[in-house]
Amino acid sequence: LARLRAEAPVFAYTPGSWTVARYDDVRAVSRDPETFCSGQGVLMLDPVRDGATLPGSILHMDPPVHAEWRKVASRWFTPRAVAQLSERVHARTVEVLDRVEPGSEVDFVDAVAAPIPVLVIAELLGVGDADEQDFRRWSDACIEGAEDDTDHEAEGLEKMAAVGELMAFLGEHVSARRAEPGDDLLSLLVTAEVEGRALTDDEVVMYCLSILVAGNETTRHLLSGAAAALYEHPDQRALLRRDADAMDGAVEECLRWVTPIQLFCRTATTDARIGDVDIPAGDRVVLLYASANRDEAAFGDDADRFDVTRPPNPAHLAFGFGEHLCLGASLARLEGRIVLRQLLDRFGAYEVTGEPTWGRSTLVRGMASLPVLLG
Repeated sequence: LARLRAEAPVFAYTPGSWTVARYDDVRAVSRDPETFCSGQGVLMLDPVRDGATLPGSILHMDPPVHAEWRKVASRWFTPRAVAQLSERVHARTVEVLDRVEPGSEVDFVDAVAAPIPVLVIAELLGVGDADEQDFRRWSDACIEGAEDDTDHEAEGLEKMAAVGELMAFLGEHVSARRAEPGDDLLSLLVTAEVEGRALTDDEVVMYCLSILVAGNETTRHLLSGAAAALYEHPDQRALLRRDADAMDGAVEECLRWVTPIQLFCRTATTDARIGDVDIPAGDRVVLLYASANRDEAAFGDDADRFDVTRPPNPAHLAFGFGEHLCLGASLARLEGRIVLRQLLDRFGAYEVTGEPTWGRSTLVRGMASLPVLLG
């Protein structure tokens, strides 16, 4: 990626498709949805590009429609609203960590990083009866299936079945909330109006699916990536153990370092220019957040150094930028602060005991497993 930034920051990797590697260019494209739209596909293998419709997917919406749909749930995710969730997130974190025997060797992803965000987002939506393992399986299937071009038919069918299970699960809860609304995000969605009308069941399900998958995947990989990074940089871990006030900045650095969501795509709506490169109308532009977050021009010559005291400006792009800035960014930050604080307080001398395994995805960079000794 460093070579790409230096030699070909806007690169035609196939006819009609370009990668954008530099921080300033990624921001510029992200803040110009009129020229670079989301409505024609945001994934590498996006069904929208083949004519499919995804009603209720705010990822695929452009202004002014996007703002109205985003506003439906945005009040649940403001920094002030999320701050009120602190006790609930803390309780869920304690619940999960209490399951772990001190001195035991566990898979950090299975034992800690995966269940906490699932429990939090499921409770927020009001679907707390879901099985943690089911939610992880469903979420993984959504991510892998969205960009899967595998020739293994059985594997593809298994993913499709898992996504179908999730849609059915959410559909049942949508019906229940229409009959008897409660005090949760799902109830808000079934009673909300956009564009002068109520949301359909399919739209509510897709909205919920987006929140569930994004809220699970981003935070899970933040937590596992942060645990690995702090182990690999013992000086940074020691600093955090003795200075609780450094945690806010540490979470931001972990987000920059890990960048769980690696990329999203946009489509040029007209002939455009990025840097000194001409982009024809209709071409796809791939925003490389992972590259932008290591850009020396933005973060200095030490951009490839993990530093939990790094200044907050410029802001990283782990949550994207512009119209599609991650709706749940404040919640992910809160979970990161609480979980890492509890991890260091309880198991500050934890050790990574083996190599991680990685999930198979171009969209999401995250560990499928991370063996640790929680001492």
